[in-house]
Amino acid sequence: MSSGSRLWEIDCARGIAILMMIVYHTVFDLSFFAIYPVDATTGFWRYFAYCTASLFLLVVGVSLVVSHARAATTLAGLPLAKKFVLRGAGIFSLGLLVTFATWVYLQQGFVVFGILHLIGVSVALSPLFFRFGRWNLVIGIGCIAAAPVITGMSGPAFLLPLGIMPPGFTSVDYTPLFPWLGMVLIGLGLGSILYAGGIRQFSLCPLPDFFVVPLTFLGRHSLLIYLAHQPLIILLLWLATGTPVL
Repeated sequence: MSSGSRLWEIDCARGIAILMMIVYHTVFDLSFFAIYPVDATTGFWRYFAYCTASLFLLVVGVSLVVSHARAATTLAGLPLAKKFVLRGAGIFSLGLLVTFATWVYLQQGFVVFGILHLIGVSVALSPLFFRFGRWNLVIGIGCIAAAPVITGMSGPAFLLPLGIMPPGFTSVDYTPLFPWLGMVLIGLGLGSILYAGGIRQFSLCPLPDFFVVPLTFLGRHSLLIYLAHQPLIILLLWLATGTPVL
């Protein structure tokens, strides 16, 4: 149920988030392409999307604590911080690919600062927050609490990463730092308690392989699945319904 030094429960949680994401994006596409009359932006499905993103970002924060603790056994200071800055820059670059692809395909409502952009920036900023340990719980809650004030403002497009939008802005995936960085920081806080030193600080009951193995597989390949799942969903919907969505 584990691979090397990986913590299977973290991979499982990430795998659950991936499954939730696939379900939500399927529902969203059914609505977006007018294949089925379901509203994916209000009510149950809106909160399902919030729960999905929250779980994903909490796992990012917890995983960062484990990764940092293990990297700190061989690195320190600037080289240690550089590791996370470069990792964040790589994820952000993939976010830019999503920006380009959605701009080509959608034009209106393309992704400017979506969840990959957010994760990339959060990972790059994480060296500033590791020192706070469990206090990141408080900082994260504060980030979320400040969001209504910040996102209630309007301003130029270069402030979009903060949650400040120009009038009329729309996007199919907008995940600004306020409030969503708060979820990563809460994950950092939880990780510092549950995985101090990169080691699980609690006991777990074993779960059957038929449950764990598929979820850990999804969790270990979450980035690739994220990049591939939307084109595959769209293709499958096209083949299943004959609706020209491409």
